[in-house]
Amino acid sequence: MNQLAIHNPANGALITQVSADDANSVAAKAAAARAAQPGWLAVPLLERKACITRFRAGVVAELDALAGIMTSETGKPIKMSRNELNGLLGRIDFFLKEVDALLQTETVFDEGGMTEQIEHTPLGVVANISAWNYPWFVGGNVFIPALLTGNAVLYKASEYATLTGLAMARLLHAAGIPKDVFIAVVGAGDVGAALMAQKIDGLFFTGSYATGAKIAQALGPRMVKLQLELGGKDPTYVCEDANPKTAAESLADGAMYNTGQSCCSVERIYVHEKIYDAFVAAFLQTVHDFKVGDPTSEDTYIGALTRAQQLDVLDAQVADAKAKGATLLCGGHRLNGSGNWYAPTVFTNVNHSMELMREESFGPIIGIQKVSGDAEAVQLMNDTRYGLTAGVFTPDQARAKALLSQVNAGSVYWNCCDRVSPRLPWSGHGDSGVGLTLSTYGIQTFMRPKAWHLRQA
Repeated sequence: MNQLAIHNPANGALITQVSADDANSVAAKAAAARAAQPGWLAVPLLERKACITRFRAGVVAELDALAGIMTSETGKPIKMSRNELNGLLGRIDFFLKEVDALLQTETVFDEGGMTEQIEHTPLGVVANISAWNYPWFVGGNVFIPALLTGNAVLYKASEYATLTGLAMARLLHAAGIPKDVFIAVVGAGDVGAALMAQKIDGLFFTGSYATGAKIAQALGPRMVKLQLELGGKDPTYVCEDANPKTAAESLADGAMYNTGQSCCSVERIYVHEKIYDAFVAAFLQTVHDFKVGDPTSEDTYIGALTRAQQLDVLDAQVADAKAKGATLLCGGHRLNGSGNWYAPTVFTNVNHSMELMREESFGPIIGIQKVSGDAEAVQLMNDTRYGLTAGVFTPDQARAKALLSQVNAGSVYWNCCDRVSPRLPWSGHGDSGVGLTLSTYGIQTFMRPKAWHLRQA
């Protein structure tokens, strides 16, 4: 059996090694899931919900230990790990509350001896190639509604969140989910490729555009349901009537939370020229107050980057911005010592010739650009191949809605940012992906409608 080494990104230390899958073991797991799925569908919904309720209780009982595992393998500050797990509980509650109504067969016509009904049936076997930056959120958005609606799940955690994925499997099995209904698949890219080669009914992936495009190319000819939650280059515009200090504090958190490793992190900021200087001063002060340090410390805000490769991406964006005339206000370099550390970095005098303003950073780095007004801001916000989130800060709700209605984004924010709700769909435009999770639509996505035409003899 292959071995996968798990390292702590904060210090480079080896945490452990775990057994990894190969093509043969992945095929065996897929066959087992296929065989187990009809039996799971036959389990009454009430019992399926009871299993997920027990899983929720297991997460609560082990929350601190689970947060510690996630912090050790991702570098996420411990407070943020606990925040993620606590946030997961609300998502579970939402799925449990909404699933009954969504599984009901609908009678849409009944007249003259002809009845038309819509039945909602599970996809079957769902493969989920998940992410490392928010493994409980991203994974839970898929496997919880998938299981509730009667699917079997092959769950491949990111190789950078493997221990968390194995903890998910352990808790689900302890809660009563059969072992062949939720199966953890362990490994890196080659194992993900082996998983895609199996007979599956849906593939749900969260990660980079480059990998998502390869997945789409591979699975497209097979007509498998495909959902791709990809990257973003999320913009926010701060209007001249906004409070610069309030906006700066919110957006600094939106840019740097989880060390900037969020699909919906604020990655571009446009500020009206009338309050630009005040905003930049407040933003810089807020970033200076963020504590960089040991991710296990309660007061740490900026932790280690999960992937060492991202350090090169940030270095390249910094060098490009400097070469093209941007002003570096703080950071712009790796931090000394072992592990994957990068100083919080703020640039002004940026423009769209710079990679910093065009390509996903996924780190604690931000560019702030001065704009003359609303028209320029909207044009720049839409000057991207991505379309995940966008925001506007202004006390005028009508103005914000008018501006955001012109922006191509799956989620838009007024006077807030970097926010996800279980009640709202999570989707993107352009290279931010296809499909959606969360909301009632994010439960329905794991089912297919079956049309019934019933004529009385």
